[in-house]
Amino acid sequence: MLDATSSYKPWNAASRGRRDDETGPRIVPETARLSGNRYGNRPTMKDVAARAGVGLKTVSRVVNGEPGVTPETERRVQEAIEALGFRRNDSARVLRKGRTASIGLVLEDLADPFYGPLSRAVEEVARAHGALLINGSSAEDPDREQELALALCARRVDGLVVIPAGDDHRYLEPEIKAGVATVFVDRPAGKIDADCVLSDNYGGARDGVAHLVAHGHRRIGFIGDMPRIHTAAERLRGYRAALEDAGIPVADAWTSLGVTTPERVRRAAEEMLSGPEPVTAIFTGNNRVTVTVIRVLAEHSRPVALVGFDDIELADLLQPGVTVVAQDAAALGRTAAERLFRQLDGSLVAPERIELPTRLITRGSGELPPAD
Repeated sequence: MLDATSSYKPWNAASRGRRDDETGPRIVPETARLSGNRYGNRPTMKDVAARAGVGLKTVSRVVNGEPGVTPETERRVQEAIEALGFRRNDSARVLRKGRTASIGLVLEDLADPFYGPLSRAVEEVARAHGALLINGSSAEDPDREQELALALCARRVDGLVVIPAGDDHRYLEPEIKAGVATVFVDRPAGKIDADCVLSDNYGGARDGVAHLVAHGHRRIGFIGDMPRIHTAAERLRGYRAALEDAGIPVADAWTSLGVTTPERVRRAAEEMLSGPEPVTAIFTGNNRVTVTVIRVLAEHSRPVALVGFDDIELADLLQPGVTVVAQDAAALGRTAAERLFRQLDGSLVAPERIELPTRLITRGSGELPPAD
């Protein structure tokens, strides 16, 4: 509320967009902007032609890299393009050629560090093929995955790389029949026959748990993701197989699958570490679970061995360093994208399932002996 002693000064366009008593970002009035097109009115080839003093066909030849233009004329057209900020309208090219030179990537969670190198690898392959990558996150929601994938198809992407959240991908059958190249990565497609590129989740988990067994552990817990997720189910299967190989029966209290929220994972870990016969080692099903379990173990007085599936940042700097079963996320993305472009150039016939190996990286936490 203003009173007679207020130092308020009305805003004035001549004050360069800021009152004398303001310290925040300056808002520049429209009249102070450089002259040019207003928002939404993009320059056209006609504008370029008028500025350069040439015909529309000449501008088209320059924009599309076609021959028949003298160096001097091309220079004038390029100067006009730069001065006006003209950009070619690729939508028109789509209508003429039927290809967008773009592909879509449907991720599970853009914030998950695992998907950073995977996405980058897909982008690098796309760039090498002169294509643009458009990506989005399903947030592990099957409905959102479907909505995003179909939205990308509606924008006429040439292909899709999908990390599936759902287990029924029949909604993509019409798009695939219409020529949209599609590859699934990290998890297989559900209820359709399609290319997929996976890690050896079963073998990696089996190796990780066998490593704990080899260091004397007989009570080994497993904390994983939702059981409906392919990777979680395969890692649980590998965990069980390693214990069966060693003749160790699996107690129900040793396994816990569910959402990977810190609260749920912490509760599961604390339950496994309590009671008359607590676990002496824990195998974690993914990087998010591993981080929470590391925090729980830091508060625990008794040393507990740990092997995690997926590497995590700074794992080698902790004491002890964290032993992990590492996937090659970049190789997953690169292989999937290369497969996609082979579909687009017509060199592939039948869908295939490709499994990439994992590797065990020992750093100390998985080599701790049982405390009792």
